[in-house]
Amino acid sequence: MAAGRGDELLRPPTSSGRATFLELFFDLAFVVALTRVSQRFANLSDDTGWALVTGFGRTLLLFLALWLIWSHTAWITSRYEPERPIIQAVVVGTMFAGLIMAVALPRAMEERALPFTAAYLMVMVVRPLVVAAALRGHPRRLVPFRLAVWASVSAPLWLAGALGPDHLRLPLWAAGLAVDYVAWALGWPLPWLGASEVGRWRIAGTHLADRYQQMFLIALGESILVIGVVFGGVDYSAERAAAFAVAFATSALLWRIYFHSAGLLLTDALEGAVMPARLGAVLERTHLLIVLSVLVTAVGYELVIDHPFGQPRPSWLLFVVGGPMLFLVARMRLEWEVFGRVSRSQIIGLAVVLLFTPALARWAPMVGLSVVAGVLTLVTLLDGLRRRGQPPEVPASPIGREATDVRDSEA
Repeated sequence: MAAGRGDELLRPPTSSGRATFLELFFDLAFVVALTRVSQRFANLSDDTGWALVTGFGRTLLLFLALWLIWSHTAWITSRYEPERPIIQAVVVGTMFAGLIMAVALPRAMEERALPFTAAYLMVMVVRPLVVAAALRGHPRRLVPFRLAVWASVSAPLWLAGALGPDHLRLPLWAAGLAVDYVAWALGWPLPWLGASEVGRWRIAGTHLADRYQQMFLIALGESILVIGVVFGGVDYSAERAAAFAVAFATSALLWRIYFHSAGLLLTDALEGAVMPARLGAVLERTHLLIVLSVLVTAVGYELVIDHPFGQPRPSWLLFVVGGPMLFLVARMRLEWEVFGRVSRSQIIGLAVVLLFTPALARWAPMVGLSVVAGVLTLVTLLDGLRRRGQPPEVPASPIGREATDVRDSEA
């Protein structure tokens, strides 16, 4: 890589690969944000039909905007030295913007649309310009410059959605978010400069693995918070206590299934890849699904603890059953990304849940959550039996393993 005056910002080979305390502090803003996302999902529990679809779509869009901010920050601190004052300032500034987005999120589709948009655009447009300026003459400065240009393309859509009629907000913001995600997938191509393929970037694999694992734990922690707050809010009946226990067991099973082999070996998988950034980019999308699944499942906890044996509502299956199903699908994807195979136990678990779903629409919410917990227990036991007496698994990811020239003057 060509030398430049911004070399001091790059992560040196001797830098610790672990996440810093600043990044854990940064995550506190996203604890608030994920709680707000769960609350918005929970508000949909009484909706049906088109109202449920549009409400879910609005909340999903806001979550995807938050995820883009968080994941971009994780990649910045994996590529640049987080102990440098300018990078620390960038992280703290992003944290402040994330907190504004979190505060605005419950009414972001209504009267708080402008502060949500302003905070989002501050990160997407201003932050990369600050990084580019700090890199000065270094060739890598062209990467954040690309980000800023593409964010400027989507910015009018975000602003028009915030300032325009309410009924146009969702389609305009969806278009703006699509531009931001597609630009990332394509490497922010520009005329004469071409694209900067993310899969060729030089990153700290250990650091990126840490960040994905930590975000999963943050989402899981949010689900535990929901369990405690909802159960502690009103009476302590035996039915609600049973729902509380089953909800906690479900979260513990999600933790176990995630970290059994694949989630635990993310660091080894990234360090063993010839092109770790390519694997890291795929893992980012998988963890988006995993975190979303945990948030949706947490809404199911709230519904079941509040009304364990209430009238069955088919729309509740989206949360009570849909969240765990999405988790199993994402976990199978993670298994393939780390080991190049899919565990049969998770396929069996997903098939069982699908088999029971039509009947669960007619049963009390507590029955649905209990069936889900039972299936996750089955998956956990089958995973344990399969590995009994076997040597420790070694990652064999089919992604980023090919012997390709990874030189990139901007990476």
